[in-house]
Amino acid sequence: MKTIKLGIVGFGFMGHCDAESLATFSDDEIKLVAVADTNPEQLKDAPEGVETYGSIEEMLEKADINTVMISTPNPSHLEMVEKSANVGKHIICEKPAAMSVEQFDRMVEVTKKNNVLFTVHQQRRWDKDYRIMKEVYDRKMVGDMYVIKSQLYGFNGNMHDWHVFPEMGGGMLYDWGVHLIDQILNMVDSKIDSIFADMRNVINEKVDDYFNILIKFKNGITAEIELGTYYLTPKRAWFIGGNKGSALIDGFDGEGKIVRTAHLLENVPGKITMTAAGPTRSFGPAAPGLLIDEPLPEVNVAQRDYFVHFIKAFNGEEEIIVKPEQVRRVLSVMDAVRKSAASGEAVKFE
Repeated sequence: MKTIKLGIVGFGFMGHCDAESLATFSDDEIKLVAVADTNPEQLKDAPEGVETYGSIEEMLEKADINTVMISTPNPSHLEMVEKSANVGKHIICEKPAAMSVEQFDRMVEVTKKNNVLFTVHQQRRWDKDYRIMKEVYDRKMVGDMYVIKSQLYGFNGNMHDWHVFPEMGGGMLYDWGVHLIDQILNMVDSKIDSIFADMRNVINEKVDDYFNILIKFKNGITAEIELGTYYLTPKRAWFIGGNKGSALIDGFDGEGKIVRTAHLLENVPGKITMTAAGPTRSFGPAAPGLLIDEPLPEVNVAQRDYFVHFIKAFNGEEEIIVKPEQVRRVLSVMDAVRKSAASGEAVKFE
């Protein structure tokens, strides 16, 4: 097995997170050799034995590395990819990979030209809550599905650091939207018919902090992705509806259930149920025993699994698991989201 000798460029918050993830591997698998950052303060707590450099140029010239992980702010990704690829280094880039589809195409071109591996750190494909719901989808555990909802709500509201600047790729669509869209596209095995979206600046003046995205797939499923940083009901939730039940999750740890009915009514009962909202026959309380709870499938995943797959790809044992064409599709969906939100109309897609 060949060792991945890695250098991280950009040793801020994400760079530190990436270094912590890599520390769970042996040096024979992935060895963190060097980190580079233009801010000397960020380098003061570099792991013991790891070389530090003040620029990517210096690191590429002096460090004994074969792979670069790019953890710098979004607008610099293209430059970092080009510099790394042109000296033959394999590349893992933080998300969002690029500020536009056009920039990403340039990244793919330069990495292909130099025959280096190129992938993007979409590690949330290995979030437990997502992988449980993907298992429900893949196994059709609730029958023929018609709707998938992915919801993320918070209360902090304001963006932070460079995320407050549009020119830096700030806002929640770039920050979390790229993950939530990637999860849905990785789950639903269908082309997209149309995209309709609403984006808001609720309490942030220049960047989005709320969005609601409806993706209609050609296989008949509609996916709804909603995020709000000032929703004041913090939660991470999933819902999948099918003709044989519903699957629900509340929380990143995957707590939830599958709910089924013991039987389907042949018709609405003649007896009217009186509720606080008045009489109803369709939406009154369920009769005892009608609703049955079942456990969700168990999964054993962690975000470090992203690097497990990269090690295998590096050693020629499998293809890159987060493929450039998948990343490009996510960026194209993000473009359609912005277009729909600006026009107020659905955008045809694929």
